[in-house]
Amino acid sequence: MKLALIGYGAMGKLVENLAGAAEEEIGLKVDSRDASLNAAQLAASLRGHDVAIDFSVGSAVLRNIEACARAGVPLVEGATGWQEKVADARRLVEDHQGALVYGANFSIGVNVFYRIVSQAARLMAGLDQYQAFMEEEHHARKRDAPSGTALKLKDLMSVYVKTEIPIASVRAGHIPGTHRVGFDSAADQIMLTHMARSREGFAAGALLAARWIPGRKGIYEFSEVLDKVMSDGSEK
Repeated sequence: MKLALIGYGAMGKLVENLAGAAEEEIGLKVDSRDASLNAAQLAASLRGHDVAIDFSVGSAVLRNIEACARAGVPLVEGATGWQEKVADARRLVEDHQGALVYGANFSIGVNVFYRIVSQAARLMAGLDQYQAFMEEEHHARKRDAPSGTALKLKDLMSVYVKTEIPIASVRAGHIPGTHRVGFDSAADQIMLTHMARSREGFAAGALLAARWIPGRKGIYEFSEVLDKVMSDGSEK
């Protein structure tokens, strides 16, 4: 598989290392020096690649989606801070008959955590004595707060929990990412935690999506891809 990497920071380099270990080719690296390229110019560089993986910045996401769709290259979108533009992304993908996988978090463990938290919220829905809350921590360079993962967890919980769910956010040091979902009462507290030990899980999930998307059309949320992979027992 010939990959294009859009965004060559810490995550892009980690994807490169994992892809190299799997003997997959990196054909293109797009970094901050290419920020002035428009979608058509970037599309010209992308043609001939099997998949692109984007861990750049939220402000560049729509350009990157359009460029990949124009080039006929499926895109795995791992940038954060652009979720309010999903409708625009869907339009671009549909207009160009492209393919996109996106997600608030590409960690396989976090996506299992989504399911655990959703089930917990369902169980707690009728217990008015418990107040739901959330805490999340990330490294100092992360720009969006609350994180996309925290907002996704809140959306999942809000199906069952009808009161406001407060989110406390911390940005400090080199924390890879921690999310805690709690249910607190006067008598006790229930706490569910996912703690990333490194960013490798995010890169591994992005590569799983990159191996799954070739030959497909349309827009998929990463949790959908993971459901299909787990049910099929294959990344293909």
